[in-house]
Amino acid sequence: MQQISKEQVIRRIQAENIWWVSPHEIDKTYNNLRRRAYFNLLLPLVEAIEPKRAVLLMGPRRVGKTVMMHQVVQELISHDVKSKHCCYFSVDHPIFNGLGLQNLLDLYAQASNIDVTKETVFIFFDEIQYLKDWEVHLKSLVDRYSNIKFIASGSSAAALKIKSAESGAGRFTDFLLPPLTFHEYLDLLDRNELIEISNGEDGFNKETNIDELNRCFIQYLNFGGYPEVVFSETIQSNPGRFIKSDIIDRVLLRDLPSLYGIQDIQELNYLFTTLAFNTANEVSLENLSQSSGVAKNTIKKYIEYLEAAFLIKLVHRIDRNARHFQRANFFKVYLTNPSMWSALFEVLTSEDRSIGQLAETAIFSQWFHASEPRYYARWNDGEVDIVGLNAQQKATWAIEVKWSDRFVERPQELKSLLKFCTANKIEQAVVTTLTRHETIRHGDLDIKFIPASLYCWTLGYNIVKGHIKRFQTISTPNQT
Repeated sequence: MQQISKEQVIRRIQAENIWWVSPHEIDKTYNNLRRRAYFNLLLPLVEAIEPKRAVLLMGPRRVGKTVMMHQVVQELISHDVKSKHCCYFSVDHPIFNGLGLQNLLDLYAQASNIDVTKETVFIFFDEIQYLKDWEVHLKSLVDRYSNIKFIASGSSAAALKIKSAESGAGRFTDFLLPPLTFHEYLDLLDRNELIEISNGEDGFNKETNIDELNRCFIQYLNFGGYPEVVFSETIQSNPGRFIKSDIIDRVLLRDLPSLYGIQDIQELNYLFTTLAFNTANEVSLENLSQSSGVAKNTIKKYIEYLEAAFLIKLVHRIDRNARHFQRANFFKVYLTNPSMWSALFEVLTSEDRSIGQLAETAIFSQWFHASEPRYYARWNDGEVDIVGLNAQQKATWAIEVKWSDRFVERPQELKSLLKFCTANKIEQAVVTTLTRHETIRHGDLDIKFIPASLYCWTLGYNIVKGHIKRFQTISTPNQT
């Protein structure tokens, strides 16, 4: 039986690193693509000499991790790093099957004629989760080679993060790349003129044309999560073919079964479709078990797997007084990217019944890579969409996501929000609207009304710009 030779592997390494021969060749494939806003946050971590850590770039499929790694290579070369001192491996390529990280590093040394024990080099491992015990071996390399900066990527975010925490403590720096935020979406389309940046204390920006901003927001909800989809009318005409077949199905049919040994793929697919259709709605293990015929413990595992693949995000419930429930029987599940909904079901317009769900999903998705958990509040006769707790587990802010202007004139109809804020002594709250942008005083509560599209944009902008103290409700800038 024939075996893959070392020479074949070396030729593959040389082919993947075309900049070794022509340092500017990478421009033709990756560097001409517009850089995401997160690039400027990742680059300093790669260039940092101290502390000595590998950078772990995590995120779902097709959000630009591979592109960003190549753009980092190009930036390093432009900063006078020798081209052969940057090496990229697509770890999931069949030719590397069975090779460990040390094997790959040794083969790089042979292919480049570089002494990896002495010279400063940058090694990129793309889709590292397909290597068994990768976290143990990567930690070992970090400890062994003080002169090498390792950058690894993976599409199984939660799984990588767990292993990073367990085996890479003090050796890995986690960097989560989310789907496109609405801020990035407008930036890629060169539509930044729709927003007027405000320097006011409340952190609210202003829209210059709310009708056009809402039109772009609807496009973002349907097609905006993946960079490739933004500029492709072909994909937008049939999002199911690209997003469902090439991204969702690949995760459900290949990634999760291979990583977790899942046997009943049809069962997993049914659960995901059910959760996706109910994004931003409350569900329970009991109802999911009854409707699917799957045991609750199995459903719990499936949900963990779907979170690991960065397809969904589970959000826990608190009561009217911001207290946790002893048993987490009820919870909300959000798609990490609202455009998955249109690929699975149908493309929505601003008048469709489900648009409120998608708007709430989009707003929640801007927060997914932030470390602080978010909650929703629900009790017998009320619910508040998004709630933040401080370190003492006290509710400090609350948001109601609406796709309507009616509550500006009828704030008394926001009964659940008013009850929750009174019970928890919250003095300011945010309610999203369709077009209205103003603040009113209702009883002891200041209610900041802001268009959902503008609020979604502002969240993504403030997070990526590092306005940490302002990205939560924005109306309460001193709360973290």
